[in-house]
Amino acid sequence: MGRDELNDIEGARHHPVAGRIIVDKACVAEGAAWLANADPRFAEALEATGPLPLRRRKDGFEALLAAIVSQQVSVAAADSIWNKLKAAKLTGPRKVLGATDEELRACGLSRQKIRYGRALAAAKIDYAALRVAPEAEVVETLTAVPGIGRWTAEIYAMFSLGRADIFAPGDLALQESARILFDLEDRPREKALREMAEAWSPWRAVAARLLWAYFHIAKQREGIR
Repeated sequence: MGRDELNDIEGARHHPVAGRIIVDKACVAEGAAWLANADPRFAEALEATGPLPLRRRKDGFEALLAAIVSQQVSVAAADSIWNKLKAAKLTGPRKVLGATDEELRACGLSRQKIRYGRALAAAKIDYAALRVAPEAEVVETLTAVPGIGRWTAEIYAMFSLGRADIFAPGDLALQESARILFDLEDRPREKALREMAEAWSPWRAVAARLLWAYFHIAKQREGIR
């Protein structure tokens, strides 16, 4: 597949295999309007949050390495580690494979994250092919790499690949936001929220954006810290 073809896919709003691709704020606004029309509770949430963010990111090795770096550490700590890796020019697969443990530890990576980073580098994932792969194939390919779970794979598909109809029901903030917005007795677990989100297709990724935005407002209202 040539570069021009890949650029065409990246700029397209719909791909016959990958489905709808979110490429700009107009796509997000279209999805938000659909959700608000489909369920009055989404309309209520959207009125509270205002326009939703695009939140598109680059795809590829660096995006997934950054996800590994951010696991189980604060945002500030993750940023510090990532900045050290960038300064040391250790954010590419060949550089990671060629670095010593000491060099990677000096940037703040734990022994486990060094193993995960090297596994990702050695996996030789065809990131261009993932742009047009079915959702199930994207998740299967990424979760085959140690250190990358389903949540990370779904977030990558949502924000790095721009998939409009993917959801991450394992996310605790999404679960809590759904509990508050839909006035549920308990926070829905991953399986229950995945089933619940089926009604939000074909805009589940926009539903996630809306629920995340609503979660922050709900936290302020309830004084949650």
